[in-house]
Amino acid sequence: MEKIYLDNAATTPVGAEVLNAMIPAFSEVFGNTSSVHSFGRMASDLVDQSRDTIAESINAKSSEIYFTGSGSEANTWAIIGLATANRLHGNHIITTKIEHQSTLNACKYLEQNGYEVTYLNVDKNGYIRFTELLNSIKSNTILVSIMAANNEIGTIQNLKAIAQTTHEKGAIFHTDAVQLYGNMDIDVENIGIDAMTMSAHKIYGPKGVGCLYLSNKYRIDNLIYGGNQERGKRGGTTNTAGIVGFAKAVEIARQNMRANNHKLKLLSEYFITQLTSTIENININANIRQKLPQIVSVTFVGVDGESLLTKLDMAGIAVSTGSACTSNSLSVSHVMTAIGLDNDDARSTIRFSFGKNNSYEEIDYTISTLKRCVEELRAYSSTYGMKTRKRKGDRNV
Repeated sequence: MEKIYLDNAATTPVGAEVLNAMIPAFSEVFGNTSSVHSFGRMASDLVDQSRDTIAESINAKSSEIYFTGSGSEANTWAIIGLATANRLHGNHIITTKIEHQSTLNACKYLEQNGYEVTYLNVDKNGYIRFTELLNSIKSNTILVSIMAANNEIGTIQNLKAIAQTTHEKGAIFHTDAVQLYGNMDIDVENIGIDAMTMSAHKIYGPKGVGCLYLSNKYRIDNLIYGGNQERGKRGGTTNTAGIVGFAKAVEIARQNMRANNHKLKLLSEYFITQLTSTIENININANIRQKLPQIVSVTFVGVDGESLLTKLDMAGIAVSTGSACTSNSLSVSHVMTAIGLDNDDARSTIRFSFGKNNSYEEIDYTISTLKRCVEELRAYSSTYGMKTRKRKGDRNV
């Protein structure tokens, strides 16, 4: 069997239609959008059209869309830029312990510069507790940043309730929607989102382009200085081709959202059913009925996750032990520890993330390969004195 890619939460392949839409922006409409001549104006028109497409997809105004180089940049900009622009109103920020590293590191930076940050706990399924959120908001709270859907376990938060709670206390609500955008409808006006992060390469668009939605009601300080690009708020030559590809990916995602979600749900359910009936002593992390269907986090108790990942890779199957942005780190996943896993179980956890190009045949091959690899690793652990533990209360979900 050809190689199987089950790491779509890290990145997706660029769709053929997306690539075809981008090609003219490389070779024909190649002008700099900041140039006043016809070449620049043609490129600028493509960017404006793309901005309209993305704004319309979330029920926002085009003037509220700012293109960035990535979702990480947009998260960093939103948190630091909103915090510093609103410093006169307070210095307290609230986030969660399961955010993307770009959010957590931006908060750490602010802590080093005189801001106070509260990191909310989550339950075993990755949900915040609203009583804790409510009790954490203070008179000097200026920003609440909580991700829409977690990139390691897929948990989807109740954004509307979070926004309402935040606004009742007079704070700004930002959400990292990188995993959710393009997979579910998001209406920023209806939900009450003030700022939102999105990225192209999670929805079969190109890498190197993201965007920040920011309501016109709020000011934000610059993160990147330069020229007058993005209405003077984000310097740097505009990535015309990437932006065009982003917009095309958004168009396709919206057209096919229902069909894609249905397929991903069926694939995920089939995978979980086959997995739990084939391999013993595993645990599915997060509530399988209240998460993104394409992300399945599995703890193989007593199995080293890195070793399992390597064996699967040698068999032609690409998976992940967590977020791609922390894959080179030796530390245990902060998401796994936040939902209550100890270090051993956190290191025994693999993320499978499906995409629209995956098939049932690929899942069948993956399950049979997993069974062989897990048995080999557990036998090795048993031989060399590493006990295969079963967590109290665990079951094959």
